[in-house]
Amino acid sequence: MLLRTLSLIRKEFIHVMRDPRTLAVMIIMPLMQLILLGYAGTTDVKHLRTAVYDGDKTAQSRDLIEAYQASNYFDIVTYVEREDDLAYLIDHGDVRGALVIPAGYGQDMTAQKRTNVAFLIDGSDPTVANTVFAASQQVGQSISTQIIEQRLGASVETMPGVEVRPRVWYNPDMKSANFIIPGLMALVLFLYTALFTASSIVRERELGTIEQLIVTPIQPIELIVAKVVPYILISFFILIEVLTIGVFLFGVPIHGSIPLLLGLSSLFLIAALSIGIFISSVANSQQEALLMTFGTMLPNIFLSGLFFPFEAMPQWLQMISYIFPVRYAVTIIRGIILKGVGLEILREQVMAVLIFTVIIVILASARFKKKLE
Repeated sequence: MLLRTLSLIRKEFIHVMRDPRTLAVMIIMPLMQLILLGYAGTTDVKHLRTAVYDGDKTAQSRDLIEAYQASNYFDIVTYVEREDDLAYLIDHGDVRGALVIPAGYGQDMTAQKRTNVAFLIDGSDPTVANTVFAASQQVGQSISTQIIEQRLGASVETMPGVEVRPRVWYNPDMKSANFIIPGLMALVLFLYTALFTASSIVRERELGTIEQLIVTPIQPIELIVAKVVPYILISFFILIEVLTIGVFLFGVPIHGSIPLLLGLSSLFLIAALSIGIFISSVANSQQEALLMTFGTMLPNIFLSGLFFPFEAMPQWLQMISYIFPVRYAVTIIRGIILKGVGLEILREQVMAVLIFTVIIVILASARFKKKLE
């Protein structure tokens, strides 16, 4: 009995070794999960990109800016000459917060009057917004009072000090649903479309029906179109379903153009379908297609800002995230729904998705054609 069992175990090992792609995916996926969760799965947000509008331009205002820069929470990356310019930077995602110092700040400090400064916060990501909200007040108040003592030699108890007034844009209540649901729309478009497409084509190959179709007058492009159109319609239905439930059940506001959202979603679908076709040309079974799809989607999910903020990731991981299309899809969908921005703000993300789509369509078409031959 023991010998028979050992023989069966040996046979199973031989079978596993004959399928190196599945074995590689099985080994690589846990390592990928460990690395991604270890580095990207964190909410310890620091070094937030911050803009400054200094309407005072005095020694006191410069001291306040230096105090923010000296903290671990804020990195001052740009200065603007007009307060209105801050809206563009926050809409575009160049900064997550902005310090606004009004004219007369230094004069009020010298006169020992209470002075107010504003801190604008991108509230589209509640995790980042909560950190910025607390840190802007903590850093601003504690360090600015030290500046007062150092410059004026007065005690904090006898001076009104500086009051930091945060203003949260786009998501004033910092609701998690407003952040999660637009991201889920991007996930639905990519994950399920790629998975359905890859599984459908591989299933035809497993059943042997795809070879029967090839010997008919049907052209490869006709076969691909016939296979993917149903999943395009299904994915669009799921997208609209998630959007409708988000609006009416969770109260997610839509500030942007719905036609623009649906139009750009079509572009995401083409990219996802191409990924599915490429995976189907590599995988030999539905199991392989499933594993490869999830293996492809794991970095897209963790490095897209879908659940974890970019600011909490190490710099090298942030750079890697630029090669994954879901990053741009999440930014575009959240930009349209929460910020109400248009193509003039999102053109860089749209161009990135276009470039990725063209590349993956060419690779998928070449690979699929070669597989058919």
